[in-house]
Amino acid sequence: MLKSGIGIALVASLVGLSGCATKAETIGTAGGMAAGAAVSNGGTLGTLGGALLGYGAGRAYEDRHR
Repeated sequence: MLKSGIGIALVASLVGLSGCATKAETIGTAGGMAAGAAVSNGGTLGTLGGALLGYGAGRAYEDRHR
């Protein structure tokens, strides 16, 4: 559980550093974290990887729908 918390904190800091995230980026990050945690059975690397993929998907969605 501690490792998942560290992964979540790391992803939150990355999103914060990248500027104000849009709603799609935030939802993509949260969804990616959940999916990554489920696939990796709660592993930090899977959670972080899922969050980064979700953030990228949210960003791509925003770019297409502006």
